[in-house]
Amino acid sequence: MTQLQQYKNNRARMLISCPDRPGIVAAVSQFLYEHGANIIQSDQYTMDPEGGMFFIRFEFELNNMDKELPVLQEDFTRVADRFDMKWHTFRASRKKRLAIFVSKEDHCLLELLWQWKAGDLDADIAMVISNHNDMREVVESFGIPYHHVPVTPETKAEVEKKHLEIVGDKADLIVLARYMQIIPPKFIEHFPNRIINIHHSFLPAFIGGSPYAQAYKRGVKIIGATAHYVTEELDGGPIIEQDVQRVSHRDNVENLKRIGRTIERIVLARAVKWHIEDRVIVHQNKTVVFN
Repeated sequence: MTQLQQYKNNRARMLISCPDRPGIVAAVSQFLYEHGANIIQSDQYTMDPEGGMFFIRFEFELNNMDKELPVLQEDFTRVADRFDMKWHTFRASRKKRLAIFVSKEDHCLLELLWQWKAGDLDADIAMVISNHNDMREVVESFGIPYHHVPVTPETKAEVEKKHLEIVGDKADLIVLARYMQIIPPKFIEHFPNRIINIHHSFLPAFIGGSPYAQAYKRGVKIIGATAHYVTEELDGGPIIEQDVQRVSHRDNVENLKRIGRTIERIVLARAVKWHIEDRVIVHQNKTVVFN
């Protein structure tokens, strides 16, 4: 076993959200200490000390993880009930499995593949699903299964069923890497706060077709990208990450597209990385991101 594997085997993370009140951090820290856990990192945030929500992320080491973590999880319910907590624990050694959806644009997909190949994206890419065959050769060169599922207005119901069959229980996170189809509600229900999308975010915003051409005609000075969880409200889910870059009158439509692609791939990769490292807590339609 390598040193990195040993490091991961002994690491776990705990995400907590609860109404704010005195003693939360002390109670959790004492509990972890009493169960033989050594806290390596702790991040916390309160929306309002007087009646707001409180959020914590602990990363800790625990020897004999296979045996001790289930005991810790069972015993922690007493602390959680006392403070009305919503909480989850995750083992660092268990890589999250990704199913990536893509259409014809390759920049976001390639960024994820490069980071995964380099070991910077600590996940398993279980599959890539596309409504086109354009990316097959690239994806299969990485040894990743590729599923071509064409979509037409008449076959949307069949496609939804096919997607659910293909993904099944093989993925923990769905990543829409410029997948240019609307995700149906039933599919979203299967993966609540586990579908991440990326799209442009111009200031001002432009909807509909040819957003870069619209932006050019308006002479925008800032363009960017937004990564968010997918909900039934189109592009209205909790935002995980955003970034922007200044542009000027010297940038034509092609320049804007090039700049936009760069921002999109970086922002999506960040959001995916933070999710798989258990750094995101969703509260209502917002996120707390401990990065």
